[in-house]
Amino acid sequence: MTKEAKEKREIPKEVIERVEKLRKEIEYHNYRYYVLDSPVISDAEYDALMRELKKLEEMYPELITPDSPTQRVGFKPAEGFKEVAHAEPMLSLDDAMNEEEVIEFDKRIKRFLGLSEEENIEYTVEPKIDGLAVELVYENGSLVVGATRGDGYVGEDITNNLKTIHTIPLRLRKFAEDAPNVPLRIDVRGEVYMTKDEFKRLNEERIHKGELPFANPRNAAAGSLRQLDPAITAKRKLDIFCYGIGRVEGHNFKTQWEILQTFPKWGLKVNPYVKLVKNIKEAISYHHYIERIRETLPYEIDGIVIKVNDLSLWEKLGTKARSPRYALAYKFQPTQVTTQLLDVVFQVGRTGAVTPVAVLKPVHIGGVVVERATLHNEDFIKNLDIKIGDWVLVQRAGEVIPEIVMPIKERRTGQEKEIIFPTQCPICGTKLVKKPGEAIWRCPNKACYAQAVRKLLHFASRNAMNIDGLGEKVARDLVDKGLVQNVADLYYLKWEDFMKLPGFAYKKAKNLHEAIQKSKKTTLARFIYALGIRHVGEAMAQMLAEKFKSLEKLMNASLTDLLSIPGIGYEVAKSIVEFFKNEENRKMIQRMLSAGITFVEEEKKEEKPKILEGLTFVFTGALKSMTRDEAKRKVIELGGKVTDSVSKNVKYVVVGENPGSKYQKALQLGIKIINEDEFLKLIGEG
Repeated sequence: MTKEAKEKREIPKEVIERVEKLRKEIEYHNYRYYVLDSPVISDAEYDALMRELKKLEEMYPELITPDSPTQRVGFKPAEGFKEVAHAEPMLSLDDAMNEEEVIEFDKRIKRFLGLSEEENIEYTVEPKIDGLAVELVYENGSLVVGATRGDGYVGEDITNNLKTIHTIPLRLRKFAEDAPNVPLRIDVRGEVYMTKDEFKRLNEERIHKGELPFANPRNAAAGSLRQLDPAITAKRKLDIFCYGIGRVEGHNFKTQWEILQTFPKWGLKVNPYVKLVKNIKEAISYHHYIERIRETLPYEIDGIVIKVNDLSLWEKLGTKARSPRYALAYKFQPTQVTTQLLDVVFQVGRTGAVTPVAVLKPVHIGGVVVERATLHNEDFIKNLDIKIGDWVLVQRAGEVIPEIVMPIKERRTGQEKEIIFPTQCPICGTKLVKKPGEAIWRCPNKACYAQAVRKLLHFASRNAMNIDGLGEKVARDLVDKGLVQNVADLYYLKWEDFMKLPGFAYKKAKNLHEAIQKSKKTTLARFIYALGIRHVGEAMAQMLAEKFKSLEKLMNASLTDLLSIPGIGYEVAKSIVEFFKNEENRKMIQRMLSAGITFVEEEKKEEKPKILEGLTFVFTGALKSMTRDEAKRKVIELGGKVTDSVSKNVKYVVVGENPGSKYQKALQLGIKIINEDEFLKLIGEG
């Protein structure tokens, strides 16, 4: 409190003490929530503390300080950003794209230090976050300036925007008994980033407003931090990982690992995957590990950072013009590239959904040649204003189908053509329909050739009826020859009928016929899944089989019956009822039963301990080690429950690659979120 403020009026001592106590409590709970991800009070209790502090500061505005927890948002928009000179340069890093370059980096350091190749150098390694580098200047523990990296020597003052990020402490404090004293001054370096889910939400919002989406989370984070109005930045839900230092006064760090271990004790967030390794071989192994789990992380990374651990060696190694000799960025293969959109074709799935597919000029992405990418639906094409002939940004992450992110409009020549979405099915010519509230056009013709082929393939697949030898070519030939119009026809074919198919001789025909006959003995769950009911995957089929015990009871179940089952929502229940109400579907099922399909009990598996009993799970995003249906089945086997909707009754939300809105809702409700590796550990398969 200033001298002038004291002269204006006397503030009760108990008020001053209460304000200081509230600030310390709130800062501690911010630390527990944002840095440790381990809150010790409820949201309601936290809100009560914050409301009390705000009320006292409103009554006594003289007590408001720049580092008060109430001052994260509320600054007037700036007219422009001031320049800030970094006390120590923020240099960029040299890149390595393969092991040979990383090994050469290690050899180069040893030559520079006069060490033999057999001697080991200790390194720290951490994921390289694809975000925006910033510097946070703390004096006497308080955040006084926050700046962008800029050109490495001079950045932009974005202090007010950085204060809106809850993981950036406005004041450094000792949060652990063994924490050293906070230095008189410390320049903290970190990477501000945006999660994949927030990036997706933001882009959907921009597209809805008719604005161009951001190309990637890094651009989104940078664009959000450089808003002149901090209130806009506050809405973007940015985060930070702190990784290094600039100038420090009042403390002497000896190693990079000491820095990373000390930061959390002062309230600064550090990536949980940081590691200390003994030599360059361990650093390379770490790179392989992080690349394997890359898609399970909620944020984008584009490699790892390797740093010599001993800070005294940094001084000996020195720097080059723009980069230090003691650190290296070991990059991953890129997941985004630019190529040209040559044409668009339209595919029809087994549910009649018509999907536009981009035909691309072949390009390498992540070590794979990509020639096609999904365009999702008509609204996606219109909102992004994509045209045939455009140069486009394409991304491929993990095993996900490549997709077009955005067109590069600056490269247009005027020769580009509009993408005309068909009004009729490209296969059978039937007029397409679109239900209210849906973005997908569908072919309503149940006899459509494309649907017949996809349904047949699904029916014969390994986790459905498991008909060996019935692949895509055979499915097409069966439909082409008119031998199969719906899946029930399979069970009325003789082995001689298969001799009519191209490439079939006696033995192959007999084998396929026998495989079809063998599939007549199946489980109720497999049969339900094989029917291809919309929204009913393997785990849902298993749940329905266990609940109803018989096909007849399921076929006659009402909407109310289905909605009473935990984990089944309205859309799923409606889809099941509509499927079994359809007379053609009922006739098809009856024909299969008449042909001799019978249901056997599930093979008795070794009884597993019900370690998940009482726990409810939600899955969102693609998993790498198994399908989502397989994961759901494992949960059920271990006594847990699976649902498709996020509510407070859910214990865990398991997040895979490219999670949907369920992830955001879980964050809002404070539900425990785990990645695929954590899920595997939970079920004993880690």
